[in-house]
Amino acid sequence: MNEGRTGRRGTLWRAVALLTIGVLFGWAGHDVLDTPDPTPLPAAAPGPPTSSPPSSTTSAPASRAAAPPPEPAPPCAWWYAIGDRPTDAELETAAKRYKVVVLNATETAAMRRLHELNPQLSVFVYKDLSSTRNYPGAVEGDKDAQYLPSGIGYNFAQREHPGWFAVDTSGRRIEWNGYPRHWQMTVWNADYQQAWTKAVTEEVVREGWDGVLADNDFNTLSHYSPAVLSGTANAAETDERLREGLDKLMSVAGESLAKAGKQIVPNVSETHLIPGRWTAHSRFGGAMEENFGFRDDGGSGELLTFQGNEWQELRAQAALGESWLLLITRVKGTREERAGYASAAMLAGPRTCWMPASTQDYTRPEWSELHGSGLGLAIDTATRQPTGVWAREFTNGWVAVNPTAGTVPITPPAGMARLDGTPVSQVELPAADGVVLTRVKAPPSTSSSAPPSLPSSSGPAKTTPPVPSVTP
Repeated sequence: MNEGRTGRRGTLWRAVALLTIGVLFGWAGHDVLDTPDPTPLPAAAPGPPTSSPPSSTTSAPASRAAAPPPEPAPPCAWWYAIGDRPTDAELETAAKRYKVVVLNATETAAMRRLHELNPQLSVFVYKDLSSTRNYPGAVEGDKDAQYLPSGIGYNFAQREHPGWFAVDTSGRRIEWNGYPRHWQMTVWNADYQQAWTKAVTEEVVREGWDGVLADNDFNTLSHYSPAVLSGTANAAETDERLREGLDKLMSVAGESLAKAGKQIVPNVSETHLIPGRWTAHSRFGGAMEENFGFRDDGGSGELLTFQGNEWQELRAQAALGESWLLLITRVKGTREERAGYASAAMLAGPRTCWMPASTQDYTRPEWSELHGSGLGLAIDTATRQPTGVWAREFTNGWVAVNPTAGTVPITPPAGMARLDGTPVSQVELPAADGVVLTRVKAPPSTSSSAPPSLPSSSGPAKTTPPVPSVTP
């Protein structure tokens, strides 16, 4: 918490959060952001949210009304460390650099070391919602490994519950294309849901993880297989069955982990296609967007993140600041890096974390110099200009992102400079690109050799405070 934050700023920030939520859920009559009204949310699956919704009545408890507002900090760094075993040196750096780290279930020693180095760090264990696996490491002969990448072991399911393996219309088990020995499971089966939840909750509590990063909370099977599930007539019915099953599984697992004081953060995909799905699935700790700041290179050339309902839901979640937004941008160069970070900065909040991914398999700890830009706190909400550009001002800088398909001229606030110190008064911002600027620092005083003067009767002399910087 920033103890120097004024009550006025806190009240304004909470008002912005509630207004954003109001727009999303239809409490306000018009969309002040000039975006289409979202489709009403589907009914949430049973289970308590991680926090009570804001009340519009005067009977709300005083403690709720006096709760400190979320800190509108720039995107924090996090590490999706599932591609390789972290080294001791990487753990030392991670404890200083990141706010969230996700590890494979086998890395219990690394998790404990991170907690020892930085007790404030959240360390989640990777678990797959939708598959079981029998590649070496997940199984040891006819036995399942002690620590699984999934919730249910392959050999256990093969021996005790073969019906938990999903089959196609020909009765064949479904192996994921491109991922050998990953087998689709019946996520809609209530017994599977309960078994997955029990096994994962017990492991998380026993080992001391802060929560679960639940992978493959997907929208369609087609990314992994063209199969049509037995009992469904076509791909659309297959996907509907899987989505409904994952909706329920997230609710069951979320309730169980919440009772144990733990969180679950799903890697939920393509939520721009289903209004309300991001909000429903993030209510037990947050959600992960693995294709954040994604450019539609095969179509319009715009940033897809800003299209549809998902952007509004992300903004509402970030404004409340009560759950994690774990964002990943696939980077091939500096353009993607700038666009990804700038887009994340539009969601500034205490639990908005962003990382660039320069590899497909997450084999290296990632860091961007943009994380160290020293923006300070956001002093206004992100706004969309008539040109389509989004912009946001911070105490020590200004950020803009152009999600459109064309170059747009923009004028930043006075006194801004690029990270290398070059002053900027006008920017031609290319399509699907972003810009991060910081305030020009005041030159050092040259009058240090002059004798000090007594204060005048008009009051004490004013000095320019130093601009704080952020280092990795």
